Amino acid sequence: MSYVFAAPAQPAVAVVGSDAAFPVHRIYCVGRNYVDHAKEMGHTGREAPFFFMKPADAILPVAAGATCELPYPEHTQDYQHEMELVVAIGKGGSHISVDSAMDHVWGYALGLDMTRRDLQGEAKKLGRPWDTGKAFEHSAPIGPITPAAQAGDIGKAAISLQVNGQVRQHSTIDMLIWNVAETIADLSKYFTLQPGDLIYSGTPAGVAAVQRGDALVGSITGLGELRLKVV
Repeated sequence: MSYVFAAPAQPAVAVVGSDAAFPVHRIYCVGRNYVDHAKEMGHTGREAPFFFMKPADAILPVAAGATCELPYPEHTQDYQHEMELVVAIGKGGSHISVDSAMDHVWGYALGLDMTRRDLQGEAKKLGRPWDTGKAFEHSAPIGPITPAAQAGDIGKAAISLQVNGQVRQHSTIDMLIWNVAETIADLSKYFTLQPGDLIYSGTPAGVAAVQRGDALVGSITGLGELRLKVV
């Protein structure tokens, strides 16, 4: 097949211990999936999970041990970090049961859901989609994917983010309101999951703005570190 212009490159993420890369199909994000973050955003309780999406090419792959430049986007005065566990799907399906959901997980990675909070807030007030606040270029930094069998007990892992050496976010994965299996099961009611899908599983409390020159270091037990500098 020929195209009227060159087809874009396939977005992909490096895999720990392999020369092969993980091709990205879709990016799903879970909103307000830690109790403490839900409270800081003005919500309480275990509400039903809800989802939004980013385009596959919103990823900003960060190599292991490297510090990647993260461009400060236009049209915002409130550019905020949200540190997250990313779940990489290796087996597709719809209406997946909670009991079988983990069979669909290929691996895990460190990720950031970067947010133009002022644009998202304005969209919320007007009842409009969040795309300008959430789905822009480089809004999904991600580290290499660790295969699930090598990730250890991810359900009890610590998750944290430091900005300029100061801890901004810290929690554990078992504090997710909807755990990984429950999230996959619920998401698969609305979308047929495909190999290559990424699920950004939610962020703990402590989201805040970053500025040009800030150094970000995210970590999850067993997955190493994610290092970025805002430019």
